[in-house]
Amino acid sequence: MIVDTLNNASKYTSLHPLFTKAFEFLKTNDINSLEDGTIEITDGLKVIVSNKKGKTQEESLAKFECHNQNIDIQFCAKGVETIAWKPREKCVTPNGEYNAEKDVLFFNDAPDMFFQLTDNQFVIFYPDDVHAPMIGDDNIKKLVFKVKI
Repeated sequence: MIVDTLNNASKYTSLHPLFTKAFEFLKTNDINSLEDGTIEITDGLKVIVSNKKGKTQEESLAKFECHNQNIDIQFCAKGVETIAWKPREKCVTPNGEYNAEKDVLFFNDAPDMFFQLTDNQFVIFYPDDVHAPMIGDDNIKKLVFKVKI
């Protein structure tokens, strides 16, 4: 997991060939005017835009998730978002089977930590990062980039 601000995004572009395109998208688009929905940027890279009320901790942890085929870059455009996290190697209680079509596996384990993102901060979740995002009391505008591994 990596947490940083958009100003430092160039430090991470060498980690995956599509990271450059994801960060360019953030820097060249009016993020606040984007409507909710999915935008296909290029082969292997899409972004899901959402602007909605945050969830309770309980609601979010019901979908404590990780992915096998995608890296998530989750960008907080506006608001305060709390996210739960735990390393996958420490998760021992899967909640169902891995869904290959949706590239998601859920766990019932308790997180090791919570952290917050605010305006113009992002987190990069790799397949070993189990996470539960969107915890908050107010509206959160966020973009989730799905980067194919």
